[in-house]
Amino acid sequence: MTVKKLLALTSLVAAGSMLAGLSANAQQPPQPQMAPSTPKDAGPTPGGGAPSPEGTRPFPVMFVTSVELIRSERSGGMDIIRARGLVTSNAWGEPHLLPITRGQGIDGMLDLIFQASAPTDMAPLGPFMVVEALLPVAHGHPYKGIRVRSGYNAVTLKTLPGFAEVAPPKEDCAKCLGKYFQAKGAAAPAGQAAGNLVREEDLPYPLRIIRPTDGIPSYEYEPNRLTLVLSEAGQIVDAAWD
Repeated sequence: MTVKKLLALTSLVAAGSMLAGLSANAQQPPQPQMAPSTPKDAGPTPGGGAPSPEGTRPFPVMFVTSVELIRSERSGGMDIIRARGLVTSNAWGEPHLLPITRGQGIDGMLDLIFQASAPTDMAPLGPFMVVEALLPVAHGHPYKGIRVRSGYNAVTLKTLPGFAEVAPPKEDCAKCLGKYFQAKGAAAPAGQAAGNLVREEDLPYPLRIIRPTDGIPSYEYEPNRLTLVLSEAGQIVDAAWD
């Protein structure tokens, strides 16, 4: 069986903090694009995602939170894959799902990377933003499940049609400045209440911790990495996504 059509349809939903509730504003999506036709059993063609704005680059989103497959039987049938995830600021754009599966794999899974156009410079702290992408797949595809990967996690949907989700990170660090950093396995700083602490285990993405005596051997930009600058007492005195 062959996937005869692969359309990339994307939308960006800006939202507030995951803990405070989400209020979304949709960004105008790009026009759908027809992917090149594929040989028999070749599966989706990698590179069929939405184009990136000039001066940006595609990069995996920070975290994927849910995957859904919606099935329509009208007009020959169509499966629509819907993924939602989180990025670190509203400077991200053009979210899309990029197939990395060629043909029908041994496990029957369709593997996708959830990407968006990453900002070109560091972003200040703020609440996570919600992004969403849709990928229609023609009726008769060979896949038994869907796996969507972000930069730092993956969500697998094993029942089609169906829905799968995971809990978002506990801490978006939007209000980290002035609080005290507690490293994993370390005792809490003396005299600090729990509400004034940022615990490393609540930050499941790459961290760069810079203490007063630390050098910086490399400053290569990484849009999904959180940098925390600490005082001698462990207080967070500066921070950014970079």
